[in-house]
Amino acid sequence: MKFFHIADTHLGAIPDAGFAWSEERRSEIWESFRSVVAKADREEVDLLLIAGDLFHRQPLLRELKELDYLFSRLTHTQVVLMAGNHDYLKSTSYYRNYKWQGPVHMFLSQKPACMEFKELGVRIYGLSYEREITEPLYEKILPEKRGIASILLAHGGDEKHIPFRKNELLKLGYDYIALGHIHLPAELAKDRMYYAGSLEPTDKNDTGK
Repeated sequence: MKFFHIADTHLGAIPDAGFAWSEERRSEIWESFRSVVAKADREEVDLLLIAGDLFHRQPLLRELKELDYLFSRLTHTQVVLMAGNHDYLKSTSYYRNYKWQGPVHMFLSQKPACMEFKELGVRIYGLSYEREITEPLYEKILPEKRGIASILLAHGGDEKHIPFRKNELLKLGYDYIALGHIHLPAELAKDRMYYAGSLEPTDKNDTGK
């Protein structure tokens, strides 16, 4: 099985709003995301994991339709995503009732859930934000151990956004923990636990490759 893990794309963000280059930056954020989806298709990636904050704020209906068009062109890849603290599942969110035409699977509740992909031999565990979460919810999600790989899709890590203790998460036995929320890429445990980081910088603190 081959997968891509991304997070914190923040589609719809306008970095440095009001400056001459701000609209160009908004377009570049979208273009970076399109390039990842295209690369997943070219390389026949099995899963595209999106660990929260796909959007910078509540997605517009036309934006979900554009996403759906991109995803519908995937010939091999299944998309699994969650809502983060920026694009959380507001009661009026278009996420809640959108009928995806493409191969998209979304966690639609703050209650932890599991998605199983038998053909890939993997279960993916996660949830979506419906509000700010200060409880260490991820430390309570135990994976099944019945001869199948397990991945945790998680967004947070600070005191206001699902805090967690790295060693406690590792003890749960996941084969991989796909993290979002921190915009800089970081390896927390080799081959097992990573922050993907943002595809594009959205403020002055998002530095590096």
